[in-house]
Amino acid sequence: MTQSADSHSGALSHIRICDFTGQLAGAGATRILATFGAQVIRIEDRVTNGKWDILRGNPPYPPGMRGNEVGGAFNNHNVEKLGVTLNMRTAKGRELLRKLIAVSDVVAENFSAGVMERWGFTYDRMAVLRPDLIYVSNSGFGHEGPYSTFKTWGPIVQAVSGLTFQSGLPGLPPAGWGYSYMDHTGAYFMAIAILAALYHRARTGQGQWVDMSCTDAAATLNGPALLDYTANSRPLRRPGRPHSNRHNFPVMAPHGIYRCRGDDQWVAIAARDDRDWHAICDVLGHPEWKEDPRFRDVQARITNLDALDRLIEAWTTLRDPRDVMDALQARGVPAAMVQHPEDRVDHDANTAHWGLWPEVEHPQMGRVRVDGVPIKLSATPAELRHGAPTLGQHNEPVFCGILGLNAEELASLEQEEVV
Repeated sequence: MTQSADSHSGALSHIRICDFTGQLAGAGATRILATFGAQVIRIEDRVTNGKWDILRGNPPYPPGMRGNEVGGAFNNHNVEKLGVTLNMRTAKGRELLRKLIAVSDVVAENFSAGVMERWGFTYDRMAVLRPDLIYVSNSGFGHEGPYSTFKTWGPIVQAVSGLTFQSGLPGLPPAGWGYSYMDHTGAYFMAIAILAALYHRARTGQGQWVDMSCTDAAATLNGPALLDYTANSRPLRRPGRPHSNRHNFPVMAPHGIYRCRGDDQWVAIAARDDRDWHAICDVLGHPEWKEDPRFRDVQARITNLDALDRLIEAWTTLRDPRDVMDALQARGVPAAMVQHPEDRVDHDANTAHWGLWPEVEHPQMGRVRVDGVPIKLSATPAELRHGAPTLGQHNEPVFCGILGLNAEELASLEQEEVV
């Protein structure tokens, strides 16, 4: 199926987004909106073959494929988008962008602060082209403040915001996050920002500039640690803390990840209250633990949590994680095997029911799986049919079909290396 410039449908099908986003903190935001029908026109740099998004052409690749068009991460983050190329170093390229902005509802970007301004596209200038335009910029520190000129990536954002400091074990350095958590969360905040500005415009007719700081968005995820320091003057890193495998707010014990039989097999177990704890004792075959002074109530269990964890893990290490999960769930105890990618993608019953990894059609890769959308709208559900655009794939339908150029004009711009 060939995606055209007017093939979008869904809850946001009346919205057109001129999209400069890249990686995931930005591209992930417009991806969400595209799956719900927004017409997202992805602008890529003609001169560098789209490389202002470093994920273009990067692995993972399908078997036997390599190249600029077949990077798995880029495809995943840009499903359902249209793709055009522009050479912003040329006057004609900038003029084409002005025409596209004039017919767009939103301009979205996650460049470092100041890139759009250096191109001559400040919010004030763009608002002349379309007075009710919404401009959403998502940089590491926003366009104001003493850090506004700094450049960031997700792992840096996590460190500066304090998230990295929270993840670790007592007496050891901060472990940080193994993956760029704030690229995902930054995308969610950006999608919310776009939708909030669209809602405001629907009510008032007014556009606006939404300036977003990804680092400050990350800081909002530090709630309990910041509250503890503010209210109690207690530092996060103190004897016995933090312990990322335990639950402090509210206190639960046991609450952790326990080794199971086999290579790198684990199960998560949480006791919300004494009823859960008593059920755990029964399943593990140790009803006497209910009256053991070390474990009789939650405070006693917290005091003796190291000993308790050793006893639980001595039992779980002899068993399959799924068997442990099933036995505890049957008694109403929150428990789950720690799933590997293959478990979650191919063997989890809920995956198929929710369509969490649907297939899309990519021009070169063919049918490939991508992340689904875990949001179900009964009247206007998300649609994932098309893979990411190849470089300049939709130049003709966008520049001719939307902006009104004729074939000869487009051919001339191609020859001049404008598009």
